[in-house]
Amino acid sequence: MFKNKSSDGLNNLCGRNVAKLRKAARPKLSQRALADKMQLAGIDVDKNAIQRIECGLRFVTDIELAALAEIFEVSPGELLE
Repeated sequence: MFKNKSSDGLNNLCGRNVAKLRKAARPKLSQRALADKMQLAGIDVDKNAIQRIECGLRFVTDIELAALAEIFEVSPGELLE
């Protein structure tokens, strides 16, 4: 078993919540639009990175987690639940 993966084999704990929050946003937020918001927050990610985060294929740094929490107006802990 890999040390850096969750018990379900994912590389992050927040990806599923990021996807849920993005899809629940009104107006609906595309992966590209979320990547644009991240870039405005100073985080260099693209649409493909958002897709990999949501699928659990990409690690998420604490800086990225904080930016995502700010964009979705939730706490970082809520993204990790």
